[in-house]
Amino acid sequence: MISPSPAGLVVTQASLDDWPVIRAWSEGEGWDPGVSDGECFFAQDPEGFFLGRIDGEPVSAISVVNYGADYAFLGCYLVRPDLRGRGYGLATWKTALAHAGGRTVGLDGVVAQQGNYRQSGFELAYKTLRFGGVPAAGAATAPGVRPAGKSDLGAVVAYDRGCYPADRPRFVERWLGGTGHRGLVRVVDGRLTGYGVIRPTVGSLRIGPLFADTPDDASALLAALLTEADGRRVAVDIPETSAAGVALAGEHGLTPSFETARMYTGPVRPYATDCVYGVTTLELG
Repeated sequence: MISPSPAGLVVTQASLDDWPVIRAWSEGEGWDPGVSDGECFFAQDPEGFFLGRIDGEPVSAISVVNYGADYAFLGCYLVRPDLRGRGYGLATWKTALAHAGGRTVGLDGVVAQQGNYRQSGFELAYKTLRFGGVPAAGAATAPGVRPAGKSDLGAVVAYDRGCYPADRPRFVERWLGGTGHRGLVRVVDGRLTGYGVIRPTVGSLRIGPLFADTPDDASALLAALLTEADGRRVAVDIPETSAAGVALAGEHGLTPSFETARMYTGPVRPYATDCVYGVTTLELG
């Protein structure tokens, strides 16, 4: 897909080889992406990433990643700081959004852009707060919590399906096995009651998702995930509607530092929002 745009801008699909540019811009915005996010993101939809270029030089980026026939997620919406205000972002947006077709599109929008997103047909679902810091000393690992193994993949994919607006088995498999990623499950009486993943970024560690049946399951998983920190900073993005998730973050000494809004262009498949104690990633939902 190629789209001519203002002032010589040409928007094309990006490849995994282009990810370092997108990642560097994301780091410049303080978004702190994971070191191996790119390989996991592109595994879900290798045609869902776009770059705008002028004379071959990248100036804008966006992703619109498709999940099945009904749902897509928009992220990585970036314009090089010295070239903002020239229409490059909007042109890139329009080209990429066509990739979603008739799907409902979700995004996690920063505060400064939420008005623009509303004008483009996105409506607020809930706010998300990023909690971060060096966690307080953790408790002993609770019974039933253990590393996710290959034999757990089917159960984790099935559990994830109930906690997200779309099926995403390919992404979940890569997310559990990504470089530096550590996935944990909790199994009680032979049944999976939650799972979580912690992964490294350049400056810290990020937790997501944190999905669990109950606050006790979430607490057990979060405490175990935080043992990976070893004095490093950790961040987790928690829906403001999850009072239990917010409370858990506070119990571990994490404080809010960043706010986004989950927004959709239309209806999404019902899912267990009360089981979402931490979203997977702001870039892919």
